[in-house]
Amino acid sequence: MTNSKRRLIWHGMFLFLLGLLTGFIETSFQNPRMGLAAHLEGVMNGAFLVALGAIWSEVRLRVCQKALAYWTVLYGTYGNWVFTTLAALLGTAALSPITAAGHSATLWQEALVMLGFISVGLTIVTASVIVLWGLRRSAVIHEDR
Repeated sequence: MTNSKRRLIWHGMFLFLLGLLTGFIETSFQNPRMGLAAHLEGVMNGAFLVALGAIWSEVRLRVCQKALAYWTVLYGTYGNWVFTTLAALLGTAALSPITAAGHSATLWQEALVMLGFISVGLTIVTASVIVLWGLRRSAVIHEDR
């Protein structure tokens, strides 16, 4: 994983850009309030990836654990933006009663967005636990540099 740090930073800047671009069209969504949430998710998750990339060499895990952390954090951050944007496009209320404010979609659309949000939530929590484990004081370097 020699280029993982650089790739995380690249993905962070790309997701940050997607968030900024989402902000330009947030009022065009079925649910503009959720469009604002999608804009913020892209910007915040992009900044998170840049920050994680900056400290990536300090995360001390076995190669397979570090790969798991890398891929789960990418799924969690991109997925958060994708499913929030999808919720804004479709006008779903799944797992977001405050930003839904009177919007709803068909049953299958609500289920799709709900499953997406659940998968993203579980994935990003898993990634955070793995990264925290790799940042503990007693962590020993097992990675490929």
